[in-house]
Amino acid sequence: MPLDQLVQNLESALSKVPLIDPHSHIDPLKPVSKSLDDILGYHYYTELAHSAGMPQTLLAPEADPRDRVREIVKFMDRYDNTAQYAWFIDIAHTFLGLPESETRVSASDADKLFDAAQKTFAQPDWEKQVFEKTRLEKIFLTNEFDDPLTGFDTAKYVPCLRTDTLVFHFDKPETRRRLEATTGIHVHDAASLRRAMAKVFLRFTQNGAKACAISLPPTFHPAPFDDEHFYEQMQFHGYHDLASGIFWLIAELCRDFRLPFDLMIGVNRKVYPKGVYQGQDLFDQRTSLIQYRDLFNAFPEVTFPVSVLTSPQNQELMAYSWIFPNVLPNGHWWYSNTPPFIRKDLTERVTAVPKTKLIGYYSDAYKLEFVKPKYGMYRRILAGVLADEFVRPGALSETDAVALGTRLLRDNVREVFKV
Repeated sequence: MPLDQLVQNLESALSKVPLIDPHSHIDPLKPVSKSLDDILGYHYYTELAHSAGMPQTLLAPEADPRDRVREIVKFMDRYDNTAQYAWFIDIAHTFLGLPESETRVSASDADKLFDAAQKTFAQPDWEKQVFEKTRLEKIFLTNEFDDPLTGFDTAKYVPCLRTDTLVFHFDKPETRRRLEATTGIHVHDAASLRRAMAKVFLRFTQNGAKACAISLPPTFHPAPFDDEHFYEQMQFHGYHDLASGIFWLIAELCRDFRLPFDLMIGVNRKVYPKGVYQGQDLFDQRTSLIQYRDLFNAFPEVTFPVSVLTSPQNQELMAYSWIFPNVLPNGHWWYSNTPPFIRKDLTERVTAVPKTKLIGYYSDAYKLEFVKPKYGMYRRILAGVLADEFVRPGALSETDAVALGTRLLRDNVREVFKV
């Protein structure tokens, strides 16, 4: 089949855009892989291999990394039809010296690739090389409220306050102990909780944080923080029912500290408790953004970049982004992060939502080597959508289409998060 020259031209132009990745799980003190086990230990591969029949024996932490890689590669011929497999081939081409003509790996390749990774990843400037080959300028982190925020370049590794623990695990004594340890404030009433939370936000913003984030279960309903009855709640009912109010308090602090609040909506944890590590969570069709209408209305000053787990929910997100100035579609998360869903969801968004509100993509990566293949997948789809929806119908020139694509890839991230 002949290659589509228009799509190629657009993809080539978009591949030159320096990236600011607005959501990842990178450890800034260990941002790149040390072995191929760091690559194939990514939950996408362990999930797929286990789903295709691989036992979990070699996934135990004490298992030999080379043996684990051999086992995961051995099962690749069962999931070499997937987007995740394509990411791995891209990594092997870009970073491990696999010839471009080779598009398949088999069990016999495991040791060769493992050894190539050991040699390549050991280079003293490997982190710098990955940044350059990826055209990566900045990448956002996912920081616990008491994480240290020193020892790394916050201009490259941008802190982001992840608040799941504060909202959903405040009932645990350990969470309250950690909060007191990091703020010096013993929480015993509403006022002390407010002071402690404000101190967390102050520390993060003083260290370059540009966003706050949380993942939310399907049935969650935000509600205003009840200062008057907080002490009574704490004394007689415990902390179990405080999540909605603490979430609301965090939204207030996002307003006061002028931080966007990333909402990642719809994840149902531990649906498959016997699954592999990080491979136990699924989406839930009961989720609706109507649960957040009071929040969106109450905080017009707060920008809410919203991610949803399912493609069917994309139309609802598109509609909210259509009418709410402070709601923005944000990337293609998790189970929607494969080409058919991205293509559908992106087409809906880019033809209905103001272009200045579209945050095109984020990698969700745990190691920097994954940024390039994931963004490469997105750019190819973006080029195709721009070609079909704008250039071929005559709505935009190629130059203007590249400008629109650049806005989704980079410009909006800079403007929304002020980086």
